[in-house]
Amino acid sequence: MEKTEQKDKQYVWHPFTQMQEWVARPQKVIAAAAGIKLIDTDGNEYYDGVSSLWVNLHGHRKAAIDQAIIDQLGKVAHTTMLGLANIPAAELAKQLVDIAPAGLSKVFYSDDGSTAVEVALKMAFQYWQQQGKPGKQKFIALQQAYHGDTVGAVSVGGIDLFHRIFKPLLFTPAHIPTPSCYHCQLATDPLTCKMQCATRLEQVLAEHHEEIAGLIVEPLVQAAAGMLMSPPGYLAKIREISRKYNVLFIADEVATGFGRTGKMFACEHEGVTPDLMVLSKGITGGYMPLAATLATDEIYNAFLGDYSDKKTFYHGHSYTGNPLACAAALANLKIFREEGVLEGLVPKIATTAAKLQKIASLDHVGDVRQCGLIIGIELMRDKNNKVSYSWEQAIGASVCLQARRHGLLIRPIGDVVVFMPPLASSADELEQMLTIIESSIREITEVGIANNGSIQPTDL
Repeated sequence: MEKTEQKDKQYVWHPFTQMQEWVARPQKVIAAAAGIKLIDTDGNEYYDGVSSLWVNLHGHRKAAIDQAIIDQLGKVAHTTMLGLANIPAAELAKQLVDIAPAGLSKVFYSDDGSTAVEVALKMAFQYWQQQGKPGKQKFIALQQAYHGDTVGAVSVGGIDLFHRIFKPLLFTPAHIPTPSCYHCQLATDPLTCKMQCATRLEQVLAEHHEEIAGLIVEPLVQAAAGMLMSPPGYLAKIREISRKYNVLFIADEVATGFGRTGKMFACEHEGVTPDLMVLSKGITGGYMPLAATLATDEIYNAFLGDYSDKKTFYHGHSYTGNPLACAAALANLKIFREEGVLEGLVPKIATTAAKLQKIASLDHVGDVRQCGLIIGIELMRDKNNKVSYSWEQAIGASVCLQARRHGLLIRPIGDVVVFMPPLASSADELEQMLTIIESSIREITEVGIANNGSIQPTDL
């Protein structure tokens, strides 16, 4: 029988992967999992240090979620939501509204973060068309933003490496400065940084608000940009400005939602209620694809009318409100309630912060960024003079591959080592994983375990 790795290399096209490099090198194949560890086909175990791309919350093979899916399979796996309702989708919508920032009252389901962003953008656009303001067609986004990989989501993105080639396909938003820009923070304190970036937003809106449909932001953390953290108060300030100029505020909580920042949603840290909130990743505890776009009654009501009014939101997906996925999501929320997940994060976040202080002192660590259990560790050739490694050295990838040798799976964003463990990780497990990261950084950047062209970002 042909090995899985051979089949993969012959038939599978991997995301964000240079396949020439992938096919040329040996690759790990995951066969099983238990708790916060993944197990490969050779029986080797690895800590899941990025929560299987930021989705897994309670560990793998969580009995309560397994059973919820099994129970739902005994009823119905999927039915369309075009002309029909289903029990798990209706119950989940109620529970999402119950835990969301006050004022978000309606739930539109889709499949993943990108599609949920598309829903939000289209809702915002159509809302203004039906409010008698057809000129409000444009969007504002942050520099270095990432909101997904479908065309609308890419349009409001700002990561040149990912997005530049698609520019002819895209609409063009106004980009405002990233409030957590590392070089900006070197020159100013967080309060000044916040005010400068918020002032730029106000300048754009003061001049162009009649053209702007919405402002889209990743609250508190720009994840794919390298875990860039907003200064305190920035989120609340830009929400205030968007309201002042009658522009819809879209919070992309795909990466930050469901406990990642220490609260259920990042917006809660600054008492912000967006007009539209985008959810995915952790919504099912890392089990099944599902996403939701939450909206206010004001937005929802703008789409009501007779058929002849043609105000319907003409958008949907084949698997919208999939009962299996919604059953998994309901089990996920039940775990939050019954196991006190958010309360249990407090000491874990503190343990992580203490360990990160030691890592921050390493000779080749330039900046350590933490928000809850979202961590980015920036590697630098010369931290004192802010000199980065060259792209060709692939130092971030080298450190992550070294961590794999020690039993930890993590991924870099350039030379930022990303650590986003499952929320279920114990304090001891967090310390063990961070010790592996510390050792791996030392071994690559100090001891001198050389790359010599043998490691590429696509190895990870």
